[in-house]
Amino acid sequence: MGTKVFRFAVEAIKKGAYDYISKPLDLNRLLITIRNALDRTDLVKETKTLKKQVSRTWDMIGESEQLEKIKDMIDRVAPTDARVLITGENGTGKELVARWIHEKSNRNNTAFVEVNCAAIPSELIESELFGHEKGSFTSAIKQRKGDFEQANGGTLFLDEIGDMSLSAQAKVLRALQENKIMRVGGEKDITVDVRVIAATNKNLKEEIEKGKFREDLYHRLSVIIIEVPALRYRADDIPILANHFMEEICTSQGKAKMHFTEKALIELKKMPWTGNVRELRNVVERLVILCDKEITDKDLKTYVNPIGE
Repeated sequence: MGTKVFRFAVEAIKKGAYDYISKPLDLNRLLITIRNALDRTDLVKETKTLKKQVSRTWDMIGESEQLEKIKDMIDRVAPTDARVLITGENGTGKELVARWIHEKSNRNNTAFVEVNCAAIPSELIESELFGHEKGSFTSAIKQRKGDFEQANGGTLFLDEIGDMSLSAQAKVLRALQENKIMRVGGEKDITVDVRVIAATNKNLKEEIEKGKFREDLYHRLSVIIIEVPALRYRADDIPILANHFMEEICTSQGKAKMHFTEKALIELKKMPWTGNVRELRNVVERLVILCDKEITDKDLKTYVNPIGE
């Protein structure tokens, strides 16, 4: 192939061409190229479909004023690297807010690493966050990168940070101040580029007064505070959420389309929902399994125990 032709082919690929065929024409080469191009097209379509499915999984459902304010805050905050503290009761959707901040950020093509600080024993939280060197403790049979390193370039979501030990809090504070961490048993600092989003169901100011949470860490984390309201404070979203969950669950279980009666939706809005959105989804799944095509207010009284029952 001549130099000019080669340069033209390279330039064409840079501008979006899939491949080039040189002369003299080789039929086998042509067939392979066409097959690969078709395979690539199928993969692109599958990837787009999967992304849409993931997007629906983490969609923020509702039209209430409270939810619209949260969406607006996410749009404002996401493009920055500002740290965010998300507060709210269990089951309100704090993780959903964190994921959308990441999804709408400049880091959305990199890792989103979630750590449930309440689920990890206090003696293991530092190893989980910062990693460890081989032999640094009895069960450390090999080197392990911690969550800060795994989230390098991306987002680290520290869920239920109010349950983190004071010693781990001190190390997280240092990581935020210096953008450096040290593995357990390590001797050298490791530079990390991580955006930290934290969430808690606790009142951290009360925890500070009790001596259970560091005030300096609180101020580092709370550049932006997003409070996710309990479901009972945005009751108008309940019918929208219930119908969304019903459609999703019917599809996943291969059931025919179902619907709520108007009276049933009114009764759902009256319920306290102490478990918030998570409880509502569980209830809808129960109703889909146990009820017929139409779900009535009587079905709710039978299977859900509304107020007054």
